[in-house]
Amino acid sequence: MPKYETTRRVAHSAADMFALVADVEKYPEFLPMCEALSVRERRDRDGQTLLVADMTVGYKAIRETFTSQVHLKPAESQIRARYIDGPFKSLDNLWTFKPVGDKACDVVFFIDYEFKSRVLGALMGAMFDRAFRKFAEAFEERADKVYGKG
Repeated sequence: MPKYETTRRVAHSAADMFALVADVEKYPEFLPMCEALSVRERRDRDGQTLLVADMTVGYKAIRETFTSQVHLKPAESQIRARYIDGPFKSLDNLWTFKPVGDKACDVVFFIDYEFKSRVLGALMGAMFDRAFRKFAEAFEERADKVYGKG
């Protein structure tokens, strides 16, 4: 299964970066390949939020929609997305935000995924790999726009 992990130090607080990544409805505005995102369900309990969301990704003529369960854990500075339905066999995505002083943090992005279809994997695999490598950068650029340059 393809995996990708990166850590980026950004000039924004862990709380600000958590809030930015947790705001999934805004993803189509700045995230590579994300054409649409809708939240089907939102449940808040014990300081945590559980979302069920549909995300449509596209590249050229290819469009795929998949459903994920997103678990927002602010006390642990973590966001985990797990695959429910769509073109993947599996998908596990974890964001962790580690404070570095008051105005910076390390953003750890991890994703592990596998397509159901070998053909779709061959068509979209390299493109997904490139896009995932740009995700952390896209969030950092978004943070600079929302919160100002650090």
